[in-house]
Amino acid sequence: MLKVVKFGGSSCADAAQFAKVRSIVQADPSRRVVVVSAPGKRFRDDHKITDLLYLCAAHIKYGVGCDDIFGLIRARYRDIARGCGLDIDLNGEFDVLWEKIQNGISKDEIASRGEYFSAKLMAAYLGFEFLDAALWVKFRFDGSVDQEASYEALRRAADGRGVVTPGFYGVMPDGHIKTFSRGGSDITGALAAAALDADVYENWTDVSGILMADPRIVKDPAPISHITYNELRELSYVGAQVLHEGAVYPVREKHIPLNIRNTNDPTHPGTLIMEKIDDDADKSDTFITGIAGKKGFSIITIAKTSLSSEHGILLQIMEVLEKHRINVEFILSGIDTVSLMVSAAEVSRQLYEVLGELQKRLKPNSITVSEHIAIVAAVGRKMAYRLGTSGKLFATLGDNGVNVRMITQGPDELNIIVGVEEKDFEQAIRVLYDSFVKEK
Repeated sequence: MLKVVKFGGSSCADAAQFAKVRSIVQADPSRRVVVVSAPGKRFRDDHKITDLLYLCAAHIKYGVGCDDIFGLIRARYRDIARGCGLDIDLNGEFDVLWEKIQNGISKDEIASRGEYFSAKLMAAYLGFEFLDAALWVKFRFDGSVDQEASYEALRRAADGRGVVTPGFYGVMPDGHIKTFSRGGSDITGALAAAALDADVYENWTDVSGILMADPRIVKDPAPISHITYNELRELSYVGAQVLHEGAVYPVREKHIPLNIRNTNDPTHPGTLIMEKIDDDADKSDTFITGIAGKKGFSIITIAKTSLSSEHGILLQIMEVLEKHRINVEFILSGIDTVSLMVSAAEVSRQLYEVLGELQKRLKPNSITVSEHIAIVAAVGRKMAYRLGTSGKLFATLGDNGVNVRMITQGPDELNIIVGVEEKDFEQAIRVLYDSFVKEK
């Protein structure tokens, strides 16, 4: 059994959090590969180390001194080392970094040092070996990850040992450090799990898994115990704040379960994400896995007599939108009408130009635009086995005063998506949660 475990910034914020990480790792001998982020905030008005490093980079760019900021960064790691009782001196490496800052250093390299020093301390604290991410995370010149080369390098370097490696960065073919986008330590963890064919990839953070709805809208939403990768993707697409696609793809490709856990509540099982879930493994009595949504859409409705019988009319519509780089989220069609849901931000700057081209090419009876639209989706792998789900959802919203402007269901029956006015967005989510989840 091998578990690759990744700990986020909140899990590495200070010595007390380091102690929690050590307890978690030592509780399971299969947790032999550890990926860490840079220290995050310790309290509300604190600074993340990565933010301070980016601030140093900005000061350098504009020729402003950053001595005080660098001193804060150095002191933060010194405090962690002291609090963990570590006899490790990072001053020499900090001096080298400071000299590089004075003589020129890339933004990516300076930002990467947050994870680098965090991993140095964690390796010493756990008694594991430190493995620099630059030795195994390989980027191509186009900025994409060379998975084959990276996987082979990690297999050679890890070789069954207990190792700690920094997240967030790797190395370009010319030797320069390159970082992922923010949150990139999740990607590093997923790559490590895939490279080593781990049995489980554990992603430890400050929440006990994925919640069934946004806690800013629904009070105390229930956690999701089991979810498929397909369901996760659907929830992410419609607005749920879950893992970045790059942090999921490597493990999904290898059919490796991903377990989101809480460093501050290690006994909680969190959320287990799998390719397929056996009925025996899922004890939930609700057929809705999660509810999510997002604002910022417009609906363009084109009406023309016998529109559905005209060959190529959809193609013509899509050509106009593609010309203006407007992505169509959903399409609903009838005998004489077709409605397209698009991003309001994409269409607003060129709305009249687009409408003019559609009018000229299609010669419709009318074109109307409905603005300030939001989408709300109920996602669940069990919905396909429940008769009348769409009807009940539609009726429930109507009974609670939510005007539904559109409704669509995917062919795989994983989701039901409704378009509502933005003013009804939060109400729609609360109504659906209370009706389909809270009542169970």
